[in-house]
Amino acid sequence: MVQSMKPTHSIEIKELLQLADRTIKTTKGQYLFQEGEHAEELYLIISGKVQISKISKDGRELALRICGDNDICGELTLFTHAPRYLLSALILEDGEIAAIKKEVIEREIFQNSALAFEFMKWMSDHFRKTQTKFRDLVLNGKKGALFSTLIRMTNSYGIKKSDGILIDLPLTNQELGNFCGTSRESTNRMLNELKREGIISIKKGKITVHNLKFLKEEIGCENCPATYCSIE
Repeated sequence: MVQSMKPTHSIEIKELLQLADRTIKTTKGQYLFQEGEHAEELYLIISGKVQISKISKDGRELALRICGDNDICGELTLFTHAPRYLLSALILEDGEIAAIKKEVIEREIFQNSALAFEFMKWMSDHFRKTQTKFRDLVLNGKKGALFSTLIRMTNSYGIKKSDGILIDLPLTNQELGNFCGTSRESTNRMLNELKREGIISIKKGKITVHNLKFLKEEIGCENCPATYCSIE
């Protein structure tokens, strides 16, 4: 039996779409926004995927999350004076995105208590995800960061199969390394070790995790709810 493991979202998407000023047809490889740019909008993803990342001065990239259908990005600029985007948003798949003016959603949050509650709840969940992600990156080393990333990806994009959990998201070793803060070479070496031990297998760029228990035990997984232990 094939079963999706992706968690659900709680914000009223239809209500947010009504606030949109415009919709954007996006193309893979383009940036929706880049850090340092003036922030006038936040974005609701209707279709496609967007990677949120931080790029250092020397060009190194740390990928923080992947946003998919009904996800919001650019939200860190709300209720700040003369804001600039703190992160960059790279389009991973062609799609469509709704753009909402910053001042419009700020006004609506003040006037609509139900939307304000849902937005605060979503932001709280988002901050908890980020906090646990940085905890894993700092405390568990490179190998632990990779194991943690694989666990999170099974929660976000995992499909249960007879022999394990297929991560239904094709990623290069470099892209996977960006989520772990490691180089492509280090990521490749650790993945090959996991393949030799039968913990994972890779076919057409997609990883199947055969022994999720091993990955969790290696990093002392606290079995957080999938809502917080995700790559989104």
